[in-house]
Amino acid sequence: MSAGDTHRICLLDGDGIGPEVVAAAAAVLSAVIPRLESTRARIGFGVYEELGTPLPRETVDAVRSADATLFGAVTTPPGIPGYRSPILALRQDLQLFANVRPVRARGASSPALDLVIVRENTEGLYAGRERREGDTAIAERVVTRAASERIVRYALDLARARPRRRLTIVHKANVLRETCGLFREVALELAADWPDVETNELLVDAAAMELIRDPGRFDVIVTTNLFGDILSDEAAALAGGLGLACSANVGRDAAIFEPVHGSAPDIAGTGAANPLAAILSAAMLLAHLGEADAARRVEAAVEQVLASGPRTPDLGGTAGTAEITDAVIAALDR
Repeated sequence: MSAGDTHRICLLDGDGIGPEVVAAAAAVLSAVIPRLESTRARIGFGVYEELGTPLPRETVDAVRSADATLFGAVTTPPGIPGYRSPILALRQDLQLFANVRPVRARGASSPALDLVIVRENTEGLYAGRERREGDTAIAERVVTRAASERIVRYALDLARARPRRRLTIVHKANVLRETCGLFREVALELAADWPDVETNELLVDAAAMELIRDPGRFDVIVTTNLFGDILSDEAAALAGGLGLACSANVGRDAAIFEPVHGSAPDIAGTGAANPLAAILSAAMLLAHLGEADAARRVEAAVEQVLASGPRTPDLGGTAGTAEITDAVIAALDR
């Protein structure tokens, strides 16, 4: 799609603070692109309690038919037999194979921070292959050549489009010799066909240390599902915390944009939730739809609010969700 088109957006509120941050991000989207058409669909534990499923079929259809989807957060309680995280189900059912988490210096975070973590989003230890055998629990880690190829190609293309053109392949092939071994093998084979991208590799434990010690060394990181999940939360702490952490789940036929934080039931309904991660996810959504100028305006407005206030409690302030949302909208035209 391109700028000027009428875009169809699906909004998935979810649980906890999900409805509050989605409403905030939707208000910013409407302010910057008035021609958006939006629909809402249901997802999450509250829906499970009512309908017996956290992901109704009509929700999957709504996401599939939309140009892009904005998702809030869901509660996924442990210990419920047969319960499956609905966002994991959407990633796998719609083959949203690329989880993309940009990590940039915002507010008072490290100025050296400007990287993107690209994680394979459909398999690995999140493939859902777990079982009990008596007192032993077993999880199968699934890594395929096809999924590894498509995520590494995505990361190489992304690295090529960035100024530093650098890719770090993160794995644990010294121990996980078959699964990480296959991922590493595929990544290095493909990297040879992108000579304009500087490629190196790190073991995941070394990568975790280097993210703390010298985050400026990284440009684009590509890795498997669980490792990417952990590393991206670690990196988010360097960039101001989960309240500023945005992400995308991208496939060939659908895309879902979401804040990285959870449903935070302890503050749900208090009006204290930080909406900036959801608003920055909305900026990623706009860029995906070809609305690059609108995306830049939203990001600039967020940067202005972070620089001059107000701030939510997680960032050291006292402002609530509505006040932050109003401040971002007011900053759009400044």
